[in-house]
Amino acid sequence: MIEITYDVFARKKRGDTLHHIGYVDALDDETAKVYAWTTYDEENWFEMCVVRRSQIIPVNRDEGPFAKTSGDAA
Repeated sequence: MIEITYDVFARKKRGDTLHHIGYVDALDDETAKVYAWTTYDEENWFEMCVVRRSQIIPVNRDEGPFAKTSGDAA
């Protein structure tokens, strides 16, 4: 199986802005949730979520990890 990269977002208390706090690599969504929680457990997070990096849709990025390459589907 191929590992999937997930970006991890969290907020410390209700009403706070959701912040990108890092990433994890996992084989599936459930494992990604466990990895995220155990990797970033140094804070008492109110909410944490993981998003498959491949599902993030950049709005105005031409370079960096989310840049569209010539091999990407439209």
